[in-house]
Formats: sequence, structure tokens, C-alpha cells
Amino acid sequence: MSHAHDDPTVRAAGCVLWRPRPATSAASPGLELCLVHRPKYDDWSHPKGKLKPGEDPLAGALREVAEETGYAAEPGPELPTVRYLANGRPKEVRYWAAAAGAGAFTPSDEVDRILWLTPDAARTRLTEPRDRDLVDALLATRPR
Repeated sequence: MSHAHDDPTVRAAGCVLWRPRPATSAASPGLELCLVHRPKYDDWSHPKGKLKPGEDPLAGALREVAEETGYAAEPGPELPTVRYLANGRPKEVRYWAAAAGAGAFTPSDEVDRILWLTPDAARTRLTEPRDRDLVDALLATRPR
């Protein structure tokens, strides 16, 4: 008989956080994505983190966004779940599209920098190729 606590999968959740791109005279309207830099891994990724025991994945995703970026997030459609091995253990990260609300970034030991980038720039900056697919998934949810 198998129990949930026997499952070695690390469960995490996060958001592809976006906001409307500030209007400038030459720029076409669009959006910017928020990427976080984690000094422990020296990588750029979408805000995400491990779920607490029994935590609802969407609630966890919104908590992680607030902790890592300082911004409240308004959740939108769920995006594809990303699965990979982390330190030899299966990891499953559920993602949602989320519009950035009020807030301000404060650097921490976990996240020392954030960047707001156009989707193309975000795709280039993301460390893991699997995170780039989430940019496309987000854009597919947005009316053109």
C-alpha cells in the first residue's frame, strides 16, 4: 500500500508574472515578464518554490511570488506543469499566468535581483530551456 508521504516527488508552484509594458512613444504595446535571480544557483527563473505540506498549489504559487518579488499577483490561466529531476529527485512545478499587482521588490538571500523584460529578452535570459516554454505558454493565453 502506497502513502502520499512515500512519494519522492518534490512539489512546487510558481507564476509567470507579467505586467503591461510601460508605454513609450516608439514601443508597441505589449507586456513585460518578471524574472528572479537566485544567488544560490546563480540562475534566472520564474518565481517559484516548494509547497508547504497540504498547501494548495495556487495559494503556494501566489505566496512564492509575493515572497520572491514583493508583488501581489492576480492569477490567470494555469500553464503547463514542468517536470524534471532536481538533485536526483523528481520535481513537479505547477505554474499559472499572473498579472502583477501592487508591490515593490526588496532583495533577500533567496532572490537578490529581479528584472522586468520583454518576452523575447526573458526567453534569452532564462537559465533553463524548460522555463522558456512557459513564456510561449503565457503568450498563447493572451489576446494579440
